[in-house]
Amino acid sequence: MHTRRAALKLGVAAVALACAGPAAAQTPPAAPAPPVEPPPPSSPNVVENFDFETFSRMMRTRAEAPYVEPATQLPEALANLSYDEYRAIRYRPDHALWLGDPSNFQLQAFYPGGIVRDTTRVFIGDGKRFELKGFTGADFEYRAPLDPTVFQGIDLPGVAGFRLHYPLERPDVFDELVTFLGASYFRALGAGNRYGLSARGLAVNTATSATEEFPRFTTFYVVRPTPGSNSVRLFAELDSPSLAGAYSFTITPGPQTLIDVTARLYFRNAVERLGVAPLTSMFTYGENDRRGRDDFRPEVHDNDGLAIHRKSGERLWRPLRNPQELALSYFQETSPAAFGLLQRDRDFSHYQDVESRFELRPSLMIEPLGDWGNGMIELVEIPTRSETNDNIVAFWVPEMKPEAGSQYEFRYRMRWGQSAQWPDGLARVEGTYAGVGGNPADDTPATSRRFAINFVGGTIANLPADAALDTIIEVPDNARLIHSSLERLPDGGWRLAMELEKTNSAPTELRAKLSMLQRIVSETWLYQWTGTV
Repeated sequence: MHTRRAALKLGVAAVALACAGPAAAQTPPAAPAPPVEPPPPSSPNVVENFDFETFSRMMRTRAEAPYVEPATQLPEALANLSYDEYRAIRYRPDHALWLGDPSNFQLQAFYPGGIVRDTTRVFIGDGKRFELKGFTGADFEYRAPLDPTVFQGIDLPGVAGFRLHYPLERPDVFDELVTFLGASYFRALGAGNRYGLSARGLAVNTATSATEEFPRFTTFYVVRPTPGSNSVRLFAELDSPSLAGAYSFTITPGPQTLIDVTARLYFRNAVERLGVAPLTSMFTYGENDRRGRDDFRPEVHDNDGLAIHRKSGERLWRPLRNPQELALSYFQETSPAAFGLLQRDRDFSHYQDVESRFELRPSLMIEPLGDWGNGMIELVEIPTRSETNDNIVAFWVPEMKPEAGSQYEFRYRMRWGQSAQWPDGLARVEGTYAGVGGNPADDTPATSRRFAINFVGGTIANLPADAALDTIIEVPDNARLIHSSLERLPDGGWRLAMELEKTNSAPTELRAKLSMLQRIVSETWLYQWTGTV
């Protein structure tokens, strides 16, 4: 099991850059106003007459009352587990739910304790009636260096989370498919992937002066899969001091694993910044950013860029960085077609890590369903020296800030996989390379920086080397373009090379794309250049 918690306790000044034009004011998506009658009574261990509307009413009623912190008291033997001891506790595969059923899915739980002290409850049912699943210590095995007798007789107050298994790669092996573990974090895999980036149910006050909240999925309701079904559905209660939420997930595995999400949010308090469909990832260094790295591995990252699809058809690509100071970038949008964090570099030789296999980490695109109105996609890049930290965050921020008593609904589809984008005729950015400019034969310290951007695919893939392609380069006032060139690459594609010089140390946002016959034929490359060289 591989887990990381995002390093988001931010106390340093932010670099805020607007990367698109302003949008007109518009009301954000609102949750439907259900009838005010309370939900039907249920026993603590059984829920009757469940449906999403009833569930939503229950969470709205909960948001009208003060927040109650869930009890997290664990027995001492569980609370004091070290990281390695916690990893030695595994769910017994022969105890997996639905193991003997003609089902394509199995469920296994995570033990509470050590680094994962918050517990959650898991109800199992047919979609209308759910019963609490009581996991016990006997469902787990305790490997060395643990003494199994220490854990005998301990009553588990709940579980830390759970994972769903599915025969993703071959019909006789149930592979891990989706994991829900810690706060509102979850991860999924497409065919051929290894775990990498994570998603969250919600981000609250991330990268602001206000105290950040980490809402928790406190209870899950998992619908028992029917025989032969290739999808599974579950619901989750989200709770935090500022809001309560009702979530619905429909999970369909495949080469791209799809997760359809409906989130209904009910606010107790005003929120400074709401982050919808948040993604967290790791970028330590890559081909465009290797400053101060002495490592045999050429690159270390779970994802290498932020992709944005606009309703107009324009596609943006922003390579990720590990900045020297906290960097925030804002992309103003009106109900974008999609956005996400991608791992485009799939060549093992570019990583040379036989254990981590970064080239197999999944990409994830978020496709809003319905009109999300005006807002912005925010990208947070946090300095880190360790690849164990998630230092990249991206999410949607609605233009209208939530107030106490407000309610929103957001629906979206998640695509997890080797390739999470759908194809079109535009050439994509395959690589971004950066380094000092100047004459390599001159030992005079350079005052310029050179960028090389490789565009591949699309309708320009088979053009001859002398094709009349044009470059569109946008450079802000605090930088000067010294020269640029566009050449055919030996193995296909096109390289745009630029050398620039800065007039001050303020961050510089660069933009570039290719055109032919007055038509845009590539993605728009964006880059945040900090420093002077």
